[in-house]
Amino acid sequence: MNQKYNPLFEPFTFKSGATIDNRIMMAPMTTNSAFENGMVTTDEHNYYRRRATGLGAVITACAQVREDGKFAGSLSAATDMHIESLRKLANTIKSTGTKAILQIFHVGRMGSARSLRGLQPVSASAVPAERPGAETPRELSDEEVREIIQAFGDATRRAIEAGFDGVEIHGANTYLIQQFFSPHSNRRDDHWGGTLEKRMNAPLAIVDTVKAAVKQYADKPFIVGYRLSPEEIEEPGITLNDTKALLTKLKQKELDYIHISTGHYMQSSIRNPEDQTPVLKTIIDTVGPDTPVIGVGAIKTPDNALEAMEELNLPLLAIGRELIAEPDWISKVRAGKEDTIRTEIRPEDKDDLAFPDAMWEYVQGNPGWLPIVK
Repeated sequence: MNQKYNPLFEPFTFKSGATIDNRIMMAPMTTNSAFENGMVTTDEHNYYRRRATGLGAVITACAQVREDGKFAGSLSAATDMHIESLRKLANTIKSTGTKAILQIFHVGRMGSARSLRGLQPVSASAVPAERPGAETPRELSDEEVREIIQAFGDATRRAIEAGFDGVEIHGANTYLIQQFFSPHSNRRDDHWGGTLEKRMNAPLAIVDTVKAAVKQYADKPFIVGYRLSPEEIEEPGITLNDTKALLTKLKQKELDYIHISTGHYMQSSIRNPEDQTPVLKTIIDTVGPDTPVIGVGAIKTPDNALEAMEELNLPLLAIGRELIAEPDWISKVRAGKEDTIRTEIRPEDKDDLAFPDAMWEYVQGNPGWLPIVK
């Protein structure tokens, strides 16, 4: 291995006491491949097994905490009946020597009546997303909000019983937790909304509930992370100042990491073109060195990864779409064969890449999401 890449392969120990072998993690990406009941399919086992070897940790695709919070093909951690299926997935990942982290979420207004078997999607307020065909959600009652918060704790218990090494709370990508924080989707005037501080209440309560479950049920170090999207383009939408306020609160929760969802690791503000400071730098400056930040976005080569670590002072990196295109990314870097890393996907590579059929169909229907060469 080229010695300049040594920093990528140093071990890292989280506040919880859990240690990963290196600084590279697999970013959570939907496979759209679970059974309709949320159980893990053989295709998904093959997909994760093909990519997990050598990574510090794998963060799975999102698993719903309630059955009214799913999309088609998502994993489920919604009932105790799902524990055995989740255990098999955790074992698949951990059999490679890699830590397994289950991402937990509720889809909120990004769901549809079709995927919810006729149920109306729910959200903080009855405001549809700004996307074609978006359905108007039903506003959750106070009691329902509290039930969903508890559901995140219950899902955490199931992850622990299934043998996962941690959970990532999915507060990003416009799903329900973000919907409570966003002034676009949250127009409430109660404990859960009305001011910036109140829009933080649901996300922070979920963190507290998850950490309480870990304290009660985990008998060894268990990782708790939080993923967020730093801005929204909607008006009104989440601003960097909003996010900095939330980060200040999250820092007090002693999380193992905060994972920032961006399209590129050097991405600047999407709301203020005049601000050319990388968003990740702003976030790292806000939380300080005691709260580990995971950077993600367009990391294709080990040189990209090294730049992200050195320029932004990032302790941890997540690689997403590049690991779909090149499952052997880690082994090639270790072997000094970084020049052979694939950055494009050819249809004839589908079997070698262990692509689930449902995921391949999804990719074909969303041109540009992956670098597929015809």
